[in-house]
Amino acid sequence: MIKRLWNAIPPGIVCLAVVVGLFSYMGMKMGAAPMLNTVMHTAHDLLLNTCFYLMAICVLTGAIGKIFVEFGVVDLLEKLLRPLMKPLFNLPGVASLGAVMTFLSDNPAIITLSRDKRFSGYFKKYQFISLTNFGTAFGMGLIVIIFMVGQGYFAAPLIGLFGAFCGSIVSTRLMQRFILKSFPHYAEESAAISERSQDTLVKKVEEGEQKSLFVRILNSLLDGGREGVDIGLAIIPGVLIISTLVMMLTFGPSADGTYTGGAYEGTQALPFLAEKIDWLFRWLFGFTDPHQVAFPITALGAVGAALGLVPNFAAHGWVDGNAIAVFTAIGMCWSGFLSTHTAMLDSLGYRELTPKAILSHTIGGIAAAVVAHWGYALLCLF
Repeated sequence: MIKRLWNAIPPGIVCLAVVVGLFSYMGMKMGAAPMLNTVMHTAHDLLLNTCFYLMAICVLTGAIGKIFVEFGVVDLLEKLLRPLMKPLFNLPGVASLGAVMTFLSDNPAIITLSRDKRFSGYFKKYQFISLTNFGTAFGMGLIVIIFMVGQGYFAAPLIGLFGAFCGSIVSTRLMQRFILKSFPHYAEESAAISERSQDTLVKKVEEGEQKSLFVRILNSLLDGGREGVDIGLAIIPGVLIISTLVMMLTFGPSADGTYTGGAYEGTQALPFLAEKIDWLFRWLFGFTDPHQVAFPITALGAVGAALGLVPNFAAHGWVDGNAIAVFTAIGMCWSGFLSTHTAMLDSLGYRELTPKAILSHTIGGIAAAVVAHWGYALLCLF
């Protein structure tokens, strides 16, 4: 009965009610003018300091990935790591290159690499689509770990790295299961011959071996960098729209308690709601202070912004070794996936699978945090 009534409501009315309700809530809390200014200032700051930064990463990692493809590193990794990748992730060994590149840079690096036909040729469609979840689980890993070590913790970040690894298995496998349930034929179709592949896939250099070493290197760097620019442009809408919304629902007013219309001010709605189930976070993640919930919530939109919370938490005595382990695991595994998953799947040509990818990765991030928490608890016993 309820389902029939819901289906009878025009989608336009539902959409209008959600949008009006959301902005009415933020407007009443912040004031109409400050709210609008915060939206613009936050989006502008994200564009300058996040999107262009990610574009630079895409260009550099695209060039590196193209070099690896051109000179056989991909084939080597496929042979060496196939025994590990297949049983754990149900992916070909070559996928490990994507994990390394995202670990050293950020999520979109996996998409820059996947746009090469010689790379995607190793995958079935369902495996290829799950690269979005697989690569995201290692995004900015090196940065996160080094940052946590810089805070004076050494064992906890390594436990968090193991947690992120376990979370990536959960997320990738779950995403593959969802894909095959909806599209069983993807189990046999090759990703390289997909009609939905991007038109800008790099053409294979048929006479590559006949060209000089310098020309091959130069062509690889430029072609890979050019693809990086395309990906960098593709992720801008998702970052600006989703991250701005998440941050405005996470952060609070300015330092003096007023709303000035500056960037990164908000209503604190998400932390307020999280405090209502504080007992659950204590049991799952071992959080000892309700403020710690802000880290995973912020990491949904941008792990860089989440890392910025840690020094303040440490100054107030709100973090311990367990929190650092959990922060590392969930920061790596989620690494702002809400702001990039949509753009990444859109770039691959499978936008309609975004809800499944988000659900899978949400579960994977929670699993990563749980493993990190209990792993740290086990370490404390010795």
